[in-house]
Amino acid sequence: MYKAVDKICDLMSHEEDAIQIISRFGLELGVGEQTIEQVCVTHGVHTATFLAVVNYKVFHQSVSPEEIDLPTLQRYLKNAHTYFLDFRLPRLRRALVEAILPADPTTQIPGLILRCYDEFVEEIRTHIEHEDEGLFDEHEHDDQRITDKLTEIKNLIIKYFHGGDAYLLISVMSDLWHTEQDFADHCAIEDDILRPALTKLQPKSPRRKQMAEAEELSEREKDVLVQLVRGLSNKEIADVLCISTHTVISHRKNITRKLNIHSTAGLTIYAIVNKLIAI
Repeated sequence: MYKAVDKICDLMSHEEDAIQIISRFGLELGVGEQTIEQVCVTHGVHTATFLAVVNYKVFHQSVSPEEIDLPTLQRYLKNAHTYFLDFRLPRLRRALVEAILPADPTTQIPGLILRCYDEFVEEIRTHIEHEDEGLFDEHEHDDQRITDKLTEIKNLIIKYFHGGDAYLLISVMSDLWHTEQDFADHCAIEDDILRPALTKLQPKSPRRKQMAEAEELSEREKDVLVQLVRGLSNKEIADVLCISTHTVISHRKNITRKLNIHSTAGLTIYAIVNKLIAI
């Protein structure tokens, strides 16, 4: 297990995932002989949170919520989102196009593979949007859809694709496998580190005291809040609760006024803390 006094260059030299972890914490290369703690302090990164993620990924070490600095972990996950959406997935699509489009133009297989890939990217985008909004109850279904799409892409290539550049195709298949593992690790960090940290640490924050002292919500406002944090639109909430859209909007204004919480993430935390929804 890695410790704060270990040299960070040794971590990067011996662990395949270390470079990726370091970049998502906002750390840089050119670390010299500095220790993990020295580099983290220099870049304003919470050392215990950094070590928790590293040891979880490398050694599957369990993580205590008390070790986690929530803002540091959230920045890490946000940087991972940027990496997936802005770099890895677009780059993988370009490589996929280069590998499969020189094939026989009369076959529809390359187009179907690309369509399946684009749907796979949209599933990841949806997952990330849910996480950014604090809708963790959606993740299990997102993960399954994403896995199904990725499996479909690999099977289409393995079973039905002919032609193309063999070396490029092998490289793409390798990238698909690595993307699958990287995203699975990302989801595991959400489930095993972020969720426990939210449920353990958030109730101890000043925000929880403010929530407890907030004006009491009516039962109907609680119903609206539950549907809201599940991601439903005003019209969808109206349909579920058999009320008008105007009434939903009115309830939402009252919820915001009473709780003084304006973000979906904040409302989600309120709903979890007050046991209106299960995480």
